[in-house]
Amino acid sequence: MKLCLALIVATLVAQPALARRARDLGVPFEGVPGPHDAITDIAGVEVGQITLIAGEGVLKVGSGPVRTGVTVVFPRGRAQADKPVYGGFFDLNGNGEMTGRAYLEDFGIVQGPIGLTDTNAIGQVYAGIQQWSSRKFGSATWPVVAETFSGRLNDIEGFHVTSDTAIAALDAARSGPVAEGNVGGGTGMVCFGFKGGIGTASRLVSVGGKSYTIGVLVQCNSGDRKVLRIAGAPVGHELAQRWLPCFDPALSPAGKAPKCSGQAIAGVAPRDQGSIVIVVGTDAPLLPEQLGRLARRAAMGLARLGSYSGNASGDLIVSFSTQPAEVNDESQTAPSPVTPLGNATIDPVFQGAVEATEEAIVNALVAARTMTGINGQRIFALPHDELTAILKTYNRLDHVAN
Repeated sequence: MKLCLALIVATLVAQPALARRARDLGVPFEGVPGPHDAITDIAGVEVGQITLIAGEGVLKVGSGPVRTGVTVVFPRGRAQADKPVYGGFFDLNGNGEMTGRAYLEDFGIVQGPIGLTDTNAIGQVYAGIQQWSSRKFGSATWPVVAETFSGRLNDIEGFHVTSDTAIAALDAARSGPVAEGNVGGGTGMVCFGFKGGIGTASRLVSVGGKSYTIGVLVQCNSGDRKVLRIAGAPVGHELAQRWLPCFDPALSPAGKAPKCSGQAIAGVAPRDQGSIVIVVGTDAPLLPEQLGRLARRAAMGLARLGSYSGNASGDLIVSFSTQPAEVNDESQTAPSPVTPLGNATIDPVFQGAVEATEEAIVNALVAARTMTGINGQRIFALPHDELTAILKTYNRLDHVAN
């Protein structure tokens, strides 16, 4: 079993996240975050992750190096994973894949957990979720599983993610803080030309005197370096010729350039490719049509960072609401007891989704660490000291970092 080929790290989100986050560096954001500033601030939501890292050096298909994994989001937690939720979907750019779209778009329902992984592992994660749900509840669910491409760092043709990897991620799901950066499905990912991966954030909003939570989790593997803006500052422009992807001279295939040296100033930033998956959740009572509108707003959070959603990037968004507790699926005969928010009052929820998406992506960039993968290719992390210096130059550094 290929799990034996890799070091398996089960990232239990019940333990505190070890990586620094954007707010720790003084990056300013709008809105009020929840206690963990994570998608798990929505009551009942759980996240599980398995990270596969093994080997180094020249690519040997089937052996490694391995830089991949699985991330899963339970809208109602593991104990109620058999209870569907109302959902929505938005295809910002379709150069990617998300399973379950037909059922999601026709019935407005997400069944069970949402899986995030790399491009060649969608089938294995889908199968793992079905096996897990069949064993636990007596029947297999039809999950939503999405992908981004890990092949710049990972032996993607080696198919190291198996159904057992997905099952391990499902069993690892917890509430509380969520590990970010080089973890789970985000292990081998690149974001705006820097090391990317998993990021999350949340917002607390008030509608009609009632409080609601909006949470976002992203798997970022897209973005054009030169357009990257953080808190409005042109970070990508300032770092356009620094910390660019490079190769170890001893391992680089013939003709590959640049060779890794210092900050790899002579390199070329990769184009916008590789995809981003955004998961938006809320406990605000919304109908599927409204959740589709909410998913579209998450795209605006991505745009705040400068993204133009390039042709080669699959930018896919799924949304869900944990209210009501019971939804009307294809087998239910009784009406669902739901009183949705009025469209005239929904703006705070839309705004929260935009803000949380923006912060989740920046958290993915800040948490990620420099990684070397197949054939000695190195993807540098966003340098924290240079980021804070740029923000200070443009008067965008929050006082906590001064």
